[in-house]
Amino acid sequence: MKLFDVYPRYSIEPVKGEGVHVWDKNGTKYLDLYGGHAVISVGHGHPHYTQRIREQLNRLGFYSNSVIMPIQDELASHLGRLADLPDYTLFLCNSGAEANENALKLASFHTGKKKVIVFEKGFHGRTSLAVEATDSTKIEAPINHTGNFTRLPLNDIDALRSAFDDTVAAVMLEGIQGIGGIHVPTAEFLHEIRRLCDQYEAVMILDEIQSGYGRSGKFFAFQHANVQADIISMAKGMGNGFPIGGILIAPHFEASAGLLGTTFGGNHLACAAGQAVLEIMEQEELIANAQEIGDDLRRELTKIQGVVDVRGLGLMIGIDLEKEAKEIRSALLFDHHIFTGSASNPNTLRILPPLSLAKSHADQFLNSLTTVLNR
Repeated sequence: MKLFDVYPRYSIEPVKGEGVHVWDKNGTKYLDLYGGHAVISVGHGHPHYTQRIREQLNRLGFYSNSVIMPIQDELASHLGRLADLPDYTLFLCNSGAEANENALKLASFHTGKKKVIVFEKGFHGRTSLAVEATDSTKIEAPINHTGNFTRLPLNDIDALRSAFDDTVAAVMLEGIQGIGGIHVPTAEFLHEIRRLCDQYEAVMILDEIQSGYGRSGKFFAFQHANVQADIISMAKGMGNGFPIGGILIAPHFEASAGLLGTTFGGNHLACAAGQAVLEIMEQEELIANAQEIGDDLRRELTKIQGVVDVRGLGLMIGIDLEKEAKEIRSALLFDHHIFTGSASNPNTLRILPPLSLAKSHADQFLNSLTTVLNR
């Protein structure tokens, strides 16, 4: 049997990771500024992370949500405190797409409505409703199309007001658009969404799957705008590579038996990984580090010839280049041994490193990018 061939892959086989670096099977060391789609939040192979999972596995690896699991309550309490959302509740699942499916479902349950406003260049996942919420016809099969989604330009307040009425169940947007090219919703736009959701009794859903967990320099990117979301979806950096996702739910939502459910979500190992990530983030002050290193990196990037625009917050950075980024990424990877990411815009380079990135690593990237662009 062979694998179903759906992934374009580089001819590199990583076999070891430590901090912000990975090594391939030939012993070549790479600086990881992509973190496997922004998943590696606290660094590869962190000793506290691996120890936490190992200890939990030695006790109990899995049981379903039909029994009491104190580790889930511990994770929820810690997350609520670190994210400064102690009154919210937590539903755990396995992935970002699943988190968004549950967010949309809960919003529809809560409002009794089904129209959802989403935005151009947004990406929310590859499953049923998440696919239709995503701005990509390439991944939307006919069965995924319900006609319940209205897509608008990001940060266009007039278009937003025109599309809103009392049939809207929810507005869903990313805290910072990821695959779309690192586009940040303005504070004014987020506040207008909040106002209209309140006026029309709709639910404001912030997809923080890529932009959350400290990546922006705050726990969630939308917190830069000082606005409150009703539901917040999370995944990627939440488990540092272990599959875990979830939604944070505002206090005015009522839970009932069977309303949402999952077999593997919130299992013992996933919660151990989740707790380890929060503990490391707190102990090593990684959110503040993401803000400091990210601010410096974006500032220095604007000085490089061949860079047209730099966007983002913290360590979620989009770099628009004069030429297509594909060759630049290849040169960075194979000549300078630096992983970077792509975006829907072929000229955009995406930077999503572990939050433990140091200034020396940022300087290495700046020097390498300058060399490649000047070549």
